[in-house]
Amino acid sequence: MPPTPTTPPDRGEPRIRDRGDACPGALRLHPADDGRLARLRLPAGKLTGDQTQALTVAAGRLGDGALSITSRGNAELRGLADGCGAELAEVLRDAGLLPSETHERVRNIVASPLAGLDGLGRADVQLWASELDALLCASGPAAALSGRFLFALDDGRGDVAGLGADVTLLAEAEGRAVLRIGRRTHRVRAADAARAALAAAEAFLAAAAEAGTGAWRVRELPDGQDIAVDAWLERAGVVPAPPAPADRTERSAPDQRPGPPPEGPAGPAAGPLPGIVAGPDGWAVSVAATLGRLTVDQLRELLPAPADEVRLTPWRGVVLPGFADRGTAEARLRALARAGLVTGTDSPWYGVGACTGRPGCAKSLADVRADVRADVAPGRGGLPVYWSGCERRCGRPRGDYVDVVATGDGGYRVTAHGVPVPVTSRAALADTIATARTRTTK
Repeated sequence: MPPTPTTPPDRGEPRIRDRGDACPGALRLHPADDGRLARLRLPAGKLTGDQTQALTVAAGRLGDGALSITSRGNAELRGLADGCGAELAEVLRDAGLLPSETHERVRNIVASPLAGLDGLGRADVQLWASELDALLCASGPAAALSGRFLFALDDGRGDVAGLGADVTLLAEAEGRAVLRIGRRTHRVRAADAARAALAAAEAFLAAAAEAGTGAWRVRELPDGQDIAVDAWLERAGVVPAPPAPADRTERSAPDQRPGPPPEGPAGPAAGPLPGIVAGPDGWAVSVAATLGRLTVDQLRELLPAPADEVRLTPWRGVVLPGFADRGTAEARLRALARAGLVTGTDSPWYGVGACTGRPGCAKSLADVRADVRADVAPGRGGLPVYWSGCERRCGRPRGDYVDVVATGDGGYRVTAHGVPVPVTSRAALADTIATARTRTTK
């Protein structure tokens, strides 16, 4: 068996849930201060050209004129009117974005965004995502999964394996994959990967029912609660894959850091770099959305999609595959730059993120997006920086980053590498953040 991850499951959320999961979806709209909010699950972040156009129409006609990319590569529509739920559902259903009304909130699947494009991965996990999505929608028990339960499908490069998913698949060489759920790991055949992931999720549901604590996530299960993954894999017809040859060094997934944040506008400075992506079968364009928001005009600039495919990433980015030559890809990249998207790491907005803040979020203590845009110039290089309107820090990135949190008195508290950074005045905040981004030691 592959080694068990050394990082224990995070126990930061409550051990006992005494209420149902109210996570928003496409049909269950959340009342926010700026109107209703819809969260659309997009397995592997994938959209067709027609689906992108449908979301453009929905954002402009029903929402606030923009689409937010979440920390799971999903999409959010904000500013929706109270009575627009039926019209929105019709738009989504006609575009194929609502394949199951009973399962639409459980289709939380992140996958390596560049899988199958740059020749670096060990499997095209985008195909796994499509198969897993179909299996989820066909599984009666899976409808009971929380809207927060997350699957991560990593093609071996280690980009999504560290996102704190409940069930992780990591592609290995020679047609194998490592299945990880909590502390348990299993090696399965790549051909069985999607079925194994579903079986693991159903094993979690059985364990959660046995525990009786209302757990939404694997890490919320009581200490010592068994997840009978072996029995569920056997029931699904998934047999163990042969071990790796003794003389082959296995690539392991990066450690999972504890405390994945609530889903929200995604954190910055990770995932595919903005620019041109070269691969054995063509070219792709990678861009980032400033503060995780795509305006209607920017959405229109993504079309036409050369491969009829748009991929949203868990790092507030967009990948457009399918360009036949570099010149065409570069022309599209220039057009996206003119539209205000981040197209290179030299952009002052690369690595800068923020939560929704006021006026959209009632819990926020500041209009953080306005403060980032107007009051404080974004810095360049170094650690990513993330602005939050309250201590929840929705959508914050994983790993090291400059943590800028509103204090409620018009100011912000700054922390880097877990160490507070003194802010002498509001006027000095920009310089303080710029200095904190370049710190390399605690």
